[in-house]
Amino acid sequence: MTSPAFPLPANSYEARDKQFHLHAYTNAKKHMEVGPLVIERGEGVYVFDNQGNRYIEAMAGLWSVAVGFSEKRLVEAAMRQMNQLPFYHTFGHKAHGPLIDLAEKLVSMAPVPMSKAFFTNSGSEANDTALKMIWYRANALGQPQRKKVIARERAYHGVTVATASLTGLPNNHRSFDLPQGPVLRTGSPHYWRDALPGESEEEFASRRAQELENLILSEGPETIAALFAEPVMGAGGVVVPPRTYWEKVQAVLAKYDILLVADEVICGFGRTGNMFGAQTYGMRPDIMVLSKALSSSYLPISALLANEKVLAPIIEESDRIGTFGHGFTAGGHPVAAAVALASIGVIESDNLVDNARRSGARLLERLRALEGHPLVGEVRGVGLIAAVELVVDKAAKTALTPPGRLGAMVNAGLQAKGIISRNMGDAMAFCPPLIISEAQVDEIVDRFAEVLNETLASLSAHSQ
Repeated sequence: MTSPAFPLPANSYEARDKQFHLHAYTNAKKHMEVGPLVIERGEGVYVFDNQGNRYIEAMAGLWSVAVGFSEKRLVEAAMRQMNQLPFYHTFGHKAHGPLIDLAEKLVSMAPVPMSKAFFTNSGSEANDTALKMIWYRANALGQPQRKKVIARERAYHGVTVATASLTGLPNNHRSFDLPQGPVLRTGSPHYWRDALPGESEEEFASRRAQELENLILSEGPETIAALFAEPVMGAGGVVVPPRTYWEKVQAVLAKYDILLVADEVICGFGRTGNMFGAQTYGMRPDIMVLSKALSSSYLPISALLANEKVLAPIIEESDRIGTFGHGFTAGGHPVAAAVALASIGVIESDNLVDNARRSGARLLERLRALEGHPLVGEVRGVGLIAAVELVVDKAAKTALTPPGRLGAMVNAGLQAKGIISRNMGDAMAFCPPLIISEAQVDEIVDRFAEVLNETLASLSAHSQ
């Protein structure tokens, strides 16, 4: 189930893609050799390529197709709204029904009190907006020095100039002249990778919290505005926080009156076994950033929820200036808003959060049964999101050179067996649609185990 061999007819999708399309998160030169996997349609947890091959989409596209592919309730919502009002905006006191309904829905379902929603088109734009609002608020409060924000190593918050600077992954910075701006960095919560010898999870959490406090004190608490953080790190490798981590980190933030921005772009709408990751970990954010499963990625939409503490000074400052000078043409698009309402409705009516909890438990149980495999260093996850850290040396916790080579081998092997996953370096991620059954989970893990064995045999043959 790999892409067809080249050369292909000059008018084929594969050939034209190589000629005209620059891909995201792709080795552009290598793409000219290997070409694309052209996906033609989707159904449930499956997608089909233009050669007729079927794949389980074990990453829900990009962590995001919560209700599965081709869910008719979302398609019908889009068609109804397209026929009634295909576009309108929110500038200059304008609004429309779907967005008002969606704003009310999101504020009402937030796990902590929120005041209002602001709408954008992607997680990157929503995090970028959060950063701008934090700076705007600091000026409104007469605290122009309070502009620094803290993000963590291995964090992912987007790819705009500002949000890529918040992101803590080197390949998002190299050759882009990033990071820029007043972004400070603190340690990742990855216990398996970063704990000291003999250090318990609670001790590791205490050390990370103390390192955060030390950073705040060294920079000056009066200069620190906010911490941006995912409840569970996604693109950084599905890093699940250790026990007591969020309790201790939030105590530090409260001590110095620093805002908490919860990036729920991946975690939100059921992924961690609760509607929001903040509920799973007892987080009390001042700002929540939502996207991906908000519309199951059927259409681009994202939202930022902020509490009264954040918004009251912003509202007053907009009155002083005469406007809140920020927004996007398509932010809160009526068709996207209608689809988002339908997506949330399906998640709720079909009890997909419960299914994520059940199927996720099966996924982790099956993956943890592989922990004795020579290529498995760690299995981690929560709800229906998991990762397997691949190694060739368990004691040293190292894989092949260069980093990511082993992950790429396993990822390619899985795709050849009809499972689309994603390797983040040498961590294999699994984040299927929330509708997945336990039998389909078993199929994913069965194929994964086969690929591990085949990869081990290949490595052993080449080492002889």
